[in-house]
Amino acid sequence: MTQFNFFLKLLRESFRDLLPIIVVILFFQLAIIQAVPDNWLSTAIGLTIVGFGLAIFLQGLEIGIFPVGEGLARDFAKNGTIAWILFFGFLIGFGTTIAEPALAVIADKAASISSGRIDATILRLVVAGSVGFAILLGVFRIIKGHPIHYYIIVGYVLVVGVTFFAPKEIIGLAYDLGGVTTSTVTVPLVAALGIGLATSIKGRNPVIDGFGLIAFASLTPMIFVQVYGIAVYNLVDAKDVTNVVIQATASDVATINIKSILTGIISVTKDVAPILVIILFFQYIVLKKKIQNLKTVFLGFALVIIGLYAFILGLEMGLFSLGETMAFQLTKGNSVLVIYSFAFAIGFSTTMAEPSLMAIAKKAKEISDGKINDFALRFFVALGVAIGIALGAFRIVDGGHIHYYIIVGYIVVIILTFLSPKYIIPIAYDSGGVTTSTVTVPLVAALGIGLATNIEGRSALIDGFGLIAFASLFPMITVMLYGIVIEKLGVKSDTEIEAANILKDTLIDAENMDLATVNIDGSDRRHSLPMDFSAVVVIVPADKKLDAIEAASKAGASGATVLRADGIGLEGISNFYRNSFEANDVLLLFLLPSGMVNSVIKAIIHSLHITTIGKGIAFAFPLTHMKGISLSRHDIFTHRKDHKNPENNPDNIKEAEEKFNEELEKELHNDTSKNN
Repeated sequence: MTQFNFFLKLLRESFRDLLPIIVVILFFQLAIIQAVPDNWLSTAIGLTIVGFGLAIFLQGLEIGIFPVGEGLARDFAKNGTIAWILFFGFLIGFGTTIAEPALAVIADKAASISSGRIDATILRLVVAGSVGFAILLGVFRIIKGHPIHYYIIVGYVLVVGVTFFAPKEIIGLAYDLGGVTTSTVTVPLVAALGIGLATSIKGRNPVIDGFGLIAFASLTPMIFVQVYGIAVYNLVDAKDVTNVVIQATASDVATINIKSILTGIISVTKDVAPILVIILFFQYIVLKKKIQNLKTVFLGFALVIIGLYAFILGLEMGLFSLGETMAFQLTKGNSVLVIYSFAFAIGFSTTMAEPSLMAIAKKAKEISDGKINDFALRFFVALGVAIGIALGAFRIVDGGHIHYYIIVGYIVVIILTFLSPKYIIPIAYDSGGVTTSTVTVPLVAALGIGLATNIEGRSALIDGFGLIAFASLFPMITVMLYGIVIEKLGVKSDTEIEAANILKDTLIDAENMDLATVNIDGSDRRHSLPMDFSAVVVIVPADKKLDAIEAASKAGASGATVLRADGIGLEGISNFYRNSFEANDVLLLFLLPSGMVNSVIKAIIHSLHITTIGKGIAFAFPLTHMKGISLSRHDIFTHRKDHKNPENNPDNIKEAEEKFNEELEKELHNDTSKNN
């Protein structure tokens, strides 16, 4: 039931995040292009599938990939096998990248448009090797505790330096490949590896040291591919092949049948399989340790595969073709402002729906103890992508050289690195890599090629690539600005807020230790008042847990603490050494106003037949010094020990409760005034 409720929460969030894409498409389609698309029904169904796929994918990450990745990192750190950790990092980077479908497509296209100089297989090996090296280097940095910005700055210098020697045909391609290599599945696992290592190694901070691996994986391909380009363009002669002209054509709407579904699932499974094989090899062969909750882990991976396939299928059911068609139609128009507006809007909306970014943002919020808000982080990343793509579109229209824009952007990033709080820097670097994945890349690539194809004097090969590089660069700037803003505003972590509230409660309760301190209606409004409380303890078989909680809830209990337990009866206690002590029972603890104890115990024993044929134990005992329990106003009115019940007249009771609520509100106001 808990997992189902979590899925419903993810489902609501998924559809909320898809809303910007829908608004952008509707606005530009109806207000600018002024035409209803032919495949609007397919697009609507596709977006629904995307929402469900995204929720399934994220739930799979939470129960499968994140726990395994962090567990592996902890085991590696505990065993001190540094060489194996580095080798594991390299294999994760290399194995997942070489199977990346987007990389295969771009490698084939690069081979064809380079007149045979670039070999598709060698290019894929170069890129995969660079990502493997990047993860290895990032893991080494975490182990040694080196500040990330030193590595990144050196990397930027190398990228810019190599750019001046690289042939112009390879620069845009190299920059774009830096973004394509961080896939939807790779990003969460790499993040889990970094955070797990930083958590397990003494002296490391998971926020400051745990992030940054994705930034390395985005940076090194730019260097390696440009070096490869220098080699092939200087050492390899062009083959006598037919010239290939890139045409801006829209994708076809996906057709659904049993064969296409099976093919799609197999394709996604091939992308995920290298990760699973590497994990199993290191877990069982190297560490020689079983994976805990293996069934749950495999279920998580299965959900990742199903969710990712549904996500991609939904995008292909009209959204990609519709977005690409809109991009081509807008690039053929006369207004460049409309093009820039579309570039900004589509960059923002697609990034907000990016599954990799959602996973990273949730993890950033978790390990920063709430100081980094996941929605705010995604908003600033999406804003950076939008600005980057709009500026990249301007660059294509204007005809400027891409490396001048990139150099200025890197300079700004380096300056902000020394001004931003330390905890935001690795997250900012990583955000540049997670923005160019499943949703963003196809639409952005279509826009760039469409612009370069339809503007006179532009080359689709030289000018059409590069928008993905802009989409990777500017989020680093906006996220660091976000870090500076929250520091200026004095945003506190959850622990800091809780500590401040505890201090306030301590001051309030200093002279009221004989009174109970209650949270009113589950909020953070607290009040001390005379009330008697008791604890009800129920020990029942695990399969009766929900029945007991439901019965207690109907009797008025507002919460329960559930503990796993194993019980030994009269027969078992005589031979206790033969018992396996498996937790087959649960212990339920209810903290209640004393006036509710009889009704709650009666409801539980009747529901579970404890006093007749059922199994279980129920008992209660009084409590003192109750602090922090949550009660509704009605429960407080009913159970206050100094409350005099009016006559059994509904009107009198209602009037008395209204009067009590007014008095309670005054007391709460007085407490707040004293505290301030």
